[in-house]
Amino acid sequence: MAGKPARKTLGRPSATASGKQARRTGRNTLSSVRGRKSDTSPRVAGSRSASGVSAAAASEHGASTSSRSVSRATGFVDARTLRSEDFVTKTLKETTGPLGVAARPKVVDFNERVKERRHATILMAIKRVTILVVSIAAVVGVVWALFFSPMLMLNADQITVSGANEWVSSSKVESIASAQAGKSLLLVSTHDVETQLAGIPGVSKATATKQYPNGMRVQISAQEPAAMLKTPDGSLTAVDGKGRILNSVKNASTAGIPVIEVDDVAKGLKSRSVVTAIKVLDSLSTAMRARVNKVTAQTQDSITTELDNGNFSIIWGDASQMKLKKAVVDKIINDPNVIGDKHSVDVSAPMRPIIK
Repeated sequence: MAGKPARKTLGRPSATASGKQARRTGRNTLSSVRGRKSDTSPRVAGSRSASGVSAAAASEHGASTSSRSVSRATGFVDARTLRSEDFVTKTLKETTGPLGVAARPKVVDFNERVKERRHATILMAIKRVTILVVSIAAVVGVVWALFFSPMLMLNADQITVSGANEWVSSSKVESIASAQAGKSLLLVSTHDVETQLAGIPGVSKATATKQYPNGMRVQISAQEPAAMLKTPDGSLTAVDGKGRILNSVKNASTAGIPVIEVDDVAKGLKSRSVVTAIKVLDSLSTAMRARVNKVTAQTQDSITTELDNGNFSIIWGDASQMKLKKAVVDKIINDPNVIGDKHSVDVSAPMRPIIK
């Protein structure tokens, strides 16, 4: 618009020009300085690099020196400073321990280890089988030695017999004991021997004792005959208290042995009256039996004996309560005030004896 006044420009022209000039000068100066810096930077970098290498070398040298000094102070050995040597191979080759004791080499290979285990298993099995065989052999040997060897075998010539008399021969006793000869004493039953010996007529007691290693001692109690059975032809047969026929002895003394008259020995031993009479006589003492000179057995409840050549007649009845009956008879016949001039004593009822 024409009417508007022109805008005046405010500013400082001189100052602006001089500022621009100054900025140009500053740029040139900065470029110059940068150029100088770039010229000097390789040398500085090289110097710094050299000094760094020197410092690193010095540091490494110091560390090495320090490490050596520490090793000497503490006794620690750095493996890197050791000589090159295969200690593993050397250790694996060792076959003995520090004390010279044999040691199994260390097996590294798996197949070798498997073979070794298999070999050890076989050895263990062989060892067990060997121990088993040896044990069985030892047991068999002990059994044979104890039960089948001559070491403990009973010898017939080492059997001794004592206690026999003319009515019980020792030969009969020896024959029973000798039946065990040839057996081990551990297998010989003394109870069986004693039972067989007790079955011999006239043997009231028998004892068998083993005498190691090869003998046996037999001791018997042989009794005198309880009675003599006399047949019509005058022959005499000795019997014991159980009615068993004793050993036949020629010209044997029969003094003091009661005599029972029978028609036949075999039939007489089956008769109850004869068997009861034998039991009564067997229960008498040796002294009283010696005084008996006759025995009558009409029935089993009327056993009668004559004493002192018929001076006394004792009616015993049966064989019961013989201990009491003997005591009553002894009291009566040995006391003149009781027996008086009587000659018959009935003790079939011992609590009420009858004197006639």
